[in-house]
Amino acid sequence: MSQVEVDGSKPEDGASFSSAALAAVDALLAPVDAELARRYPGEPSTRQPVHTVYVPADVFAADTVQTWGREALEVFDTHAGTPAELAAALGVPADELLTEVHARVRAKLEREPVEDLRIDFEDGYGPRPDAEEDAAAVRAAQLVAAAVAAGTAPPYIGIRIKCMEAAVRHRGIRTLELFLSTLIAEGGLPDGLVLTLPKVTYVEQVVALVRLLEDFEQRAGLPAKRIGFEIQIETTQAILGADGRATVARMIEAADGRATGLHYGTFDYSASCGVSAAHQSMDHPVADHAKAVMQVAAAGTGVRLSDGSTNVIPTGGREQVHAAWKLHHDLVRRSLARAYYQGWDMHPAHLPTRYVAVYSFYREGLHAAAARLSAYVAKAGGDVMDEPATAKALSSYLLRGLDCGAVDSAEVTALTGLTRPQLDTLAGR
Repeated sequence: MSQVEVDGSKPEDGASFSSAALAAVDALLAPVDAELARRYPGEPSTRQPVHTVYVPADVFAADTVQTWGREALEVFDTHAGTPAELAAALGVPADELLTEVHARVRAKLEREPVEDLRIDFEDGYGPRPDAEEDAAAVRAAQLVAAAVAAGTAPPYIGIRIKCMEAAVRHRGIRTLELFLSTLIAEGGLPDGLVLTLPKVTYVEQVVALVRLLEDFEQRAGLPAKRIGFEIQIETTQAILGADGRATVARMIEAADGRATGLHYGTFDYSASCGVSAAHQSMDHPVADHAKAVMQVAAAGTGVRLSDGSTNVIPTGGREQVHAAWKLHHDLVRRSLARAYYQGWDMHPAHLPTRYVAVYSFYREGLHAAAARLSAYVAKAGGDVMDEPATAKALSSYLLRGLDCGAVDSAEVTALTGLTRPQLDTLAGR
């Protein structure tokens, strides 16, 4: 429309925008429109796991997921066998919500204890003779392929290679090559394949991995950009470069659409900032600063965020387990409130409180989110006048709860009147 109407009246002759002006504006902004679409595609349509479990490559076995599930169930039943015991451990009310959560968490640990598994060839594995790491890389790929074929693999699985620094670069590249080529030989790359690049300091290290993956795809006959990767933010240089720019934003751009996630490394990053070991934590101010920069850099790009981990393990007597559980639970809840919907878990005993925190987060807000979204769709108003951006956030909240099993499709549809595809549309997926 080239004329502007105010109070139902038309502008006088000569008081409208000319066709030439409108065409000039479109021409001016066409490159901007294309750049916005390229850089900021929005939330991916795929499920985001609530955690990543790290297992050293020499420990990884065919039954690792099942073993973690059994061990998690054992510690859960031993130290929180009832909702009342769980409430006492975490310092939360033993109410109907916790009773629901307790039952759902136990079922989750039986059904799908691990959502994302990373076979670690970096810090958790360390330096090994080349022949030993070669064999471990091939073995890891064979086990992954077998688990995928048998239907026992978690939804997401992959490896963390050594970083791109000179001392270990070729070792990491060799491990990646063996892992990928063995997967191809064993039947192809799984849909849920995830690679992790650690200790990134310079944008060129991201570019290097992109070029390697481009070369592999061409030689293996794979579609372009079939293989993506996560970038671990573990160094100060990844947040703020020597030139004063936010390096992490440049890394996302350098990944050329392959970056799937940014993972915060609690202990390496804290150490790089000079934080003493006793104070290295996911809730330290240096962690909050780094994660805020990561969050702004990733917003709208389709690159997802993951918080780090706690190194306090829930083992020993009941008092010790409960103390570690409360710490872990509270840290996970803190991350969720800050829109970090994923984190690392380092031990099977972390799984119960991971899911208790996640399930409580999504179930306690279920009815309010559903009511607000229903009112928005029906244009019914209500106590809160929500905008499209908020409706998008409400839909995403419900979808995340559905994906992890905190809520069920039937109850979400009953509360909202919306189907999964409709929620996907509102969430911009």
